[in-house]
Amino acid sequence: MDFFLQQTINAVSLGGTYALLALGLAIIFSIMGMINFAHGELMTTTGYALMFAGLAGLPFVIAAPLAVAVAIGTAMLMERIAFRPVRKGSPATMLVTSFAVAVILQTLFQNLIATRSQPVILPDALAQSVAIGDLTIGVNQILSITITVIILVALNWFLKRTTLGIAMRAAAEDFSVARLMGVRANAVISGAFAISGALAGAAGVLWVAQRASVDPLMGFVPVLKAFIASILGGLGSLTGAVAGGFALGFIEIFLTAYLPEDWQPFKEALALGIVILLLLVRPNGLIPAFNIGREKV
Repeated sequence: MDFFLQQTINAVSLGGTYALLALGLAIIFSIMGMINFAHGELMTTTGYALMFAGLAGLPFVIAAPLAVAVAIGTAMLMERIAFRPVRKGSPATMLVTSFAVAVILQTLFQNLIATRSQPVILPDALAQSVAIGDLTIGVNQILSITITVIILVALNWFLKRTTLGIAMRAAAEDFSVARLMGVRANAVISGAFAISGALAGAAGVLWVAQRASVDPLMGFVPVLKAFIASILGGLGSLTGAVAGGFALGFIEIFLTAYLPEDWQPFKEALALGIVILLLLVRPNGLIPAFNIGREKV
């Protein structure tokens, strides 16, 4: 039982990171109908911001919000420079643009910073653990779970209680009607990118806090997992993105924990197989969006 509870805590911690990334992807998709594959580079940008802040001697409590702010600024610049000019283009055009932005940023990281993994200075407290009975919970896991819960609650409040949040929800339902009602497209889309940047930044801080390093391709695998999670939850559904992120986290952790040693090399394939089986039962995802199939503007 203790082993099961320990793995559950690990799954919630990992699933929370996936949920934050998947939610960032889902927000952009719900409004623009585009999967932003440069989302992972926002996570990497956060890691490098943390690295440079640590080298400058800034404490982690200051470096972490600063790194998230850098991710938000990068996301908004990304929208203004790369995506706004092609907004009226086809979905394929925006998709290729997102891939191009990702490759450009990866190349800049490799040529301007380093091609290899770089250490990030973290407080010693993050490497500590807390014993609760027979359970051992890492401080970074407690931090991950706590921050994920706070962000999800705050985002839920923002989308339901603020003018911009309501405008974003309206745009996600029907952008054409929302614009006729006076919703400003540029403000809504820029706000969506800012939120996605904040979510990627928070996920980046949590990811770096566990691995204590950053490299140019750090965000590639997590955002790929987040994309799978968003499809599993229901592409375009914000609630589904969270559900898919946690579901994928549980699948990966429990396969790692309970698969026989001889089967461990196949755990990634088995995880994707389980996702496919779930999608066969729920083709539109666990919690599908209400506006499946409508045309984006």
